[in-house]
Amino acid sequence: MPLITRRQALAFTLAAALPISRSALAASALTKVSVALDWTPNTNHIGLYIAQAKGFYSDAGLDVAILPYTDTDAGTLVANGVADFGVSGAIGLFTQCAAGAEIKGVYAIVQTETGRVVFNDDRKDIQRPRDLDGKTYGGFGSAWESALISAMIRNDGGKGEVNTVTLGTSAYEALANGSVDFTLEVYTWEGIEAQLEKKAVRRFRYTDYGVPDEQTTAIVAGNAFLDSNPEAARGFIQATKRGYDYAVDHADEAADLLMSTTGGALTNADLVRASLKALIDGHYLRTADGKSGIFDPAEASAIGDFLFTNGILLDAQGAKLKDKPDVSRYYTNQFFS
Repeated sequence: MPLITRRQALAFTLAAALPISRSALAASALTKVSVALDWTPNTNHIGLYIAQAKGFYSDAGLDVAILPYTDTDAGTLVANGVADFGVSGAIGLFTQCAAGAEIKGVYAIVQTETGRVVFNDDRKDIQRPRDLDGKTYGGFGSAWESALISAMIRNDGGKGEVNTVTLGTSAYEALANGSVDFTLEVYTWEGIEAQLEKKAVRRFRYTDYGVPDEQTTAIVAGNAFLDSNPEAARGFIQATKRGYDYAVDHADEAADLLMSTTGGALTNADLVRASLKALIDGHYLRTADGKSGIFDPAEASAIGDFLFTNGILLDAQGAKLKDKPDVSRYYTNQFFS
């Protein structure tokens, strides 16, 4: 075997090390940001995973970490600087902002209400919301639920009085076995799952009975982060929009990527595909006129008025707000351009 010179050996070493050094340099040049989920991975989060898998975030100069779901509310994690961005329910965003949380909505994931009042189809005594008066609701223990249900019943001519038991996710099992008369569901997930399992249920849509429509799910960010990192925020939001738009335009590929990049969290392929189809067909992720991510001021104002009127918006001391807040301060569309 021929010997190589010291110079040749050095040249080989440098040649081998150069790609690694460039790769490391490129990685270190990316700005690290994190995003916390509001629940275990599901189709509401698909744009985040697509943007990560397709390189949209790295194209924007970002190294994005999607944090594992914890029991701590994502908005709380963002407000306390644990995460830069977080997925939050729109009601949660409004109530936290009213209480003084320094956060702001930056991307409206779901463009129209996905919630439904749901009950078993064999309940012939339930034909309209006023029939829910005096019945037992299995829910999740929030003031929003009580106001929502009461308003729907009253708007339909009832008293708005129900018996409430707090069950969390076990409410669905309680509904199935008849322990409660009705509950709430996210139609684009639990509702689709019920259809796949051929469960005989019926539903009331909130907006059919006087409750304002809302952009149900949003991404929030801390005000301090937005002020200090406007370009990173802009890059994240625009790359995230690319992710959601890609999911709408390439549903089969997007469903596969979601399942393959979430560490085994999603094993029911039929549910993932059917849920994504419902989100797309119902114009939840992108409106019929092609808008995605943008907060609608009219919808925000209407749901803000509803929350204020029903005493759901509390200050930092837990007292009901005396003056209606300017909810336009709770969100921004500035990073889309």
